[in-house]
Amino acid sequence: MTDCPPRLRGDLSKWLCEINTGVYVGNVSGRVRDAIWERVCQNLKNGRATMVFSTNGEQKMDFRVHNTTWTPVDFDGIQLMRRPLPQSAQTESPLKPGFSNAAKRQMAQRTKRAAGMPLESYVIIDLETTGLQNGADQILEFGAIRVLNGECHACFSQLVRTEKVLPQAIADLTGISQAMLEKEGVPLSEALPAFLDFIGTEQLIGYNLTFDMAFLRTACKAHGKPLPQNRCLDLLSLARRKIFGVPNYKLATLTSHLSLEGQTPHRALADCRLLHALYLKLNEI
Repeated sequence: MTDCPPRLRGDLSKWLCEINTGVYVGNVSGRVRDAIWERVCQNLKNGRATMVFSTNGEQKMDFRVHNTTWTPVDFDGIQLMRRPLPQSAQTESPLKPGFSNAAKRQMAQRTKRAAGMPLESYVIIDLETTGLQNGADQILEFGAIRVLNGECHACFSQLVRTEKVLPQAIADLTGISQAMLEKEGVPLSEALPAFLDFIGTEQLIGYNLTFDMAFLRTACKAHGKPLPQNRCLDLLSLARRKIFGVPNYKLATLTSHLSLEGQTPHRALADCRLLHALYLKLNEI
């Protein structure tokens, strides 16, 4: 017997000996045996029960079951237990067959990501920095594009007024001057919350996204902002899975290999537009 309620266990203990959990043995009359079984059927709502007892028949035994899919059958005078096929047992389950709507949506999203299919909604991000060393260098510019159903829905671009003088090598690479930072830039304490509000909880797409996310997390810690928990898709990893025969996987190399319009301008928002074109192209491969 399984899931035996305390009240029923007390009744059984008056006539039978419990030798293991849910296992009762004893020598009682047929009248008492029938009364015990009736009591079991009345009180055992969720559990299962099987009774085996001696008889005068050919097998010298008989059995009864309660709340189980196994059923006793008579086969030419011999009592056997019929075990249902797995399909039959499954139809008696209280659960409805198939998947819930939430599970179907999750599987569809996983299938899209595994197959490289374009997502319906995402944000492409790019950060320009004063150097490559996270912690020592600073964020110079934020750029982001929110994409909905393959179309650019909104853009975000913001220069950041750095604490240190902009290195000349970075100014030559990006075209951003110290004068531009003084005129158009805002402190990181203002730019960071605006950027976080723009990306929200959407899936983030970028190139060498580990680099950008490391700078972003450092900035969040420094200004007491919660770390972003967005799902991320790195186009560098996607390109390595889909493109072969290139000398390297630099962004400029891939854009040239795929004949994408424009060059890598090293400005955050312009890079985001280039990354959007790269993402769509990679999904065609």
